[in-house]
Amino acid sequence: MSSKIPLLATVPAAFIIALTAVSGPLSAGEVTVVSDTTVTGFTYPESVAYDANAKVLYVSEFGSELKPTLKDGAGRISKVALDGTILEQGFLPAPGQTLNKPKGVWVAGDRLWTTDIDSVWVFDTTTKEGRKVDLPGIKFANDPTVVGNTLYVSDNRGDQLYSVEPADFLHAEGEPKVTLVWSGKEINPNGVAPAADGSLLLVGFGAKDTPRGIHVMTPGGEITALSEGIGRLDGVYEMPDGTLLITDWNSGSLGVWSAASGVTVLASGFKGPADFAVVPNADGLLVVVPDLVKSELRLIQLSQ
Repeated sequence: MSSKIPLLATVPAAFIIALTAVSGPLSAGEVTVVSDTTVTGFTYPESVAYDANAKVLYVSEFGSELKPTLKDGAGRISKVALDGTILEQGFLPAPGQTLNKPKGVWVAGDRLWTTDIDSVWVFDTTTKEGRKVDLPGIKFANDPTVVGNTLYVSDNRGDQLYSVEPADFLHAEGEPKVTLVWSGKEINPNGVAPAADGSLLLVGFGAKDTPRGIHVMTPGGEITALSEGIGRLDGVYEMPDGTLLITDWNSGSLGVWSAASGVTVLASGFKGPADFAVVPNADGLLVVVPDLVKSELRLIQLSQ
């Protein structure tokens, strides 16, 4: 199926510069894997987020069965050390709160957001206070990310993108504003992440035989395809030079993508490489990738 979105030739100039100008320690041609460690003890982990203040990871887990739309109250978010040690399994939800099958996790300051089938939560990671907002019309709430004061939530099964304002609605008066930003663009957005220039990166996840690619949405709402179809993409992260780390279920891999070189596989052998976290450290970048199907995390150290 052909894309309705123009390709890279029409990307705004500012983003082209961000993609091509090397400004950081790692680039697509220089990335090498120093170590690759597997840790277990999880039950269908879907997403990992890094808390830069507390220097810990938060891992969303289905907690029971590999049924992503099952509302059984078994979902949880665990607090994990940077070496993969589980510090507190079921850190969230707190008593009186219910998570079913939490998916994407986003952390900023002492706030943590996670999606759960047809809703999105925001939590205070200090007090564990939380608030849920329903997302009317969403088919599969997948990944949350915050850009400015707006929370974006992807819906890959519905081929939609939602926004929630204010992003931090924990103590907001009344109900936050929920908006369907767009739908039906043949993107099937899964992973979403902010780009350095304020744009929103989106990677697509559709059927196995209908590969989706990488797109970018400017602050003004203009959407441009950065790539043709690649696979069933889950997580995305922009490195300092503008190249992108991505996970792909079709190839079972973590890879690095650039406009010039396409995808270079860094680590393979995954069955369900999902939404990952990136931790900058003295050696380069530690990439923590959950394998949803295998119920494990892989800690992949990339060199500087």
